Amino acid sequence: MTTQQISDAELAGQPAAYWTGIAYEALIAYTRARQAEKGYTQPQFWLLRNLSENDISPDGEGMTIPELREAMTSYIRPEDDLAAEAEVLLERGWLTRDAEDRLWLTEEGEQARVNLARNAPAIRAALHEGIDDADYVTTLKVLQRMIRNAGGTVA
Repeated sequence: MTTQQISDAELAGQPAAYWTGIAYEALIAYTRARQAEKGYTQPQFWLLRNLSENDISPDGEGMTIPELREAMTSYIRPEDDLAAEAEVLLERGWLTRDAEDRLWLTEEGEQARVNLARNAPAIRAALHEGIDDADYVTTLKVLQRMIRNAGGTVA
């Protein structure tokens, strides 16, 4: 499907699921490419975030790979190999592993998380270029309504 030379009336009749799927794949690919240019992967960043008491972790306690996978269930992709990604972070000294196979964030890992988070505003700015905040908010509200109409829940 294409929007070239399609009237608003024709566009209004196109399936939202198609366009949201295309948008999801494009946005993930763009984000991951920008992160790769900076030397890290999105799953590596998620690992750091989920282990940081200053971010997603409620208590800063270590977690096993299965626990981390469960914590990330709503956004991890099938191709993401958390065990392999964690090994890279262990080699960098950003994580440690204890005798119970729990991963822990090191001070270096926390500093890396802070540094990597600084890339997010530039990625967001590039993706939002030419999009008014009001239009963006309207789009999200429409998507949330469609989710509810489909019987889903909006967090």
